[in-house]
Amino acid sequence: MVNRTRLVDEFLELVKIDSLSGKERQMCDLLKRKLENMGYMPIEDNAGEKIGGNSGNIICTVKGTKNVPAILLAAHMDTVVPGVGKKAIVDGDIIKTDGTTILGGDDASGIAIILETIRILKEENIPHGDIQVVFTVAEEIGLLGAKNLDYSKIHAKYGFILDSDGRIGCAAVKAPSHNKINVVIKGKAAHAGMEPENGISAFAIMTYAMANMKLGRIDEETTANIGIIHGGTATNIVCDRVEIEGEARSRQQDKLEKQTAHMRDCFIEAAEKFGGQVEFNYELEYPAFDIPTDSRIVSIMKSAAADCGIEFEAVVTGGGSDTNIINSKGIEAVDLSVGMTKVHSVEEQISIKDMVDAVTYLTAIIQNVK
Repeated sequence: MVNRTRLVDEFLELVKIDSLSGKERQMCDLLKRKLENMGYMPIEDNAGEKIGGNSGNIICTVKGTKNVPAILLAAHMDTVVPGVGKKAIVDGDIIKTDGTTILGGDDASGIAIILETIRILKEENIPHGDIQVVFTVAEEIGLLGAKNLDYSKIHAKYGFILDSDGRIGCAAVKAPSHNKINVVIKGKAAHAGMEPENGISAFAIMTYAMANMKLGRIDEETTANIGIIHGGTATNIVCDRVEIEGEARSRQQDKLEKQTAHMRDCFIEAAEKFGGQVEFNYELEYPAFDIPTDSRIVSIMKSAAADCGIEFEAVVTGGGSDTNIINSKGIEAVDLSVGMTKVHSVEEQISIKDMVDAVTYLTAIIQNVK
């Protein structure tokens, strides 16, 4: 049975901790102590050293009591900004931010739910297979913790990542690949008042390219965006350099490649038209995943939902998470909803009932692994 008071108190304890990406040391130390106090032996990998952070990922194996496939339970320790000095407010069933920072429920809620679940298993002597608990770093800045996780320590067959919004009972089973795009446009500087005709405006190249570029919602599986633009040094100088950061996403690799090539071609065509140059580079930020509806992990979640009296729903997300990386390592994984809403904003909040229900559902999922 879920200990509601313990769950809430632990969540409030976690969100008080400053844990920005790359600065998860205090959160990591606290979580290792909590796991040790339960009688487990968490280890910390060297992901922090690899990415320039002050903490690695936590890996902790809870030995099973029955012979069924091992599962992975994961959540991330870092938060986005503004995430320093967070003050949570409990208002009835709702825990919310005070309006000056994020709440940090993304992903302290996932952590609290996992901790409460493994406590219940132990207290109530519920039979289960091996459970590998992983708390990652630097999820919010490119899934860096999951990318650098020591997978030699992981033997789980299925993964349940507690890091999604939405109704309890929802699981993201499809997510897109993501290409990170960087563009440098080179024009020619000239005095904007005395000889503008001798300059080549990098801004003109950029605007022409973007005017002819398909952006936003391309189709139901594909999106694209230009998000960051840097350029110019003074109003009286024709801008000779603009740096652009953007992205393309799709659940289909051929569509992703087509959209990326289209964006590249638009920049190249514009540069040729105005006599400038363009450097277009991209890299895969994370790969797509697509869990079939008839897969064993979906069957497990459906059975667990029926046991809890909730409705299971397989959903599609346009975002990326550690789930993308974990799937790419051969572990069939989904992203479970924990009920958080308005994440990454100063209006972030979460329902206590949703967290309690998430613990109940996760416990049932573990019991349905066969």
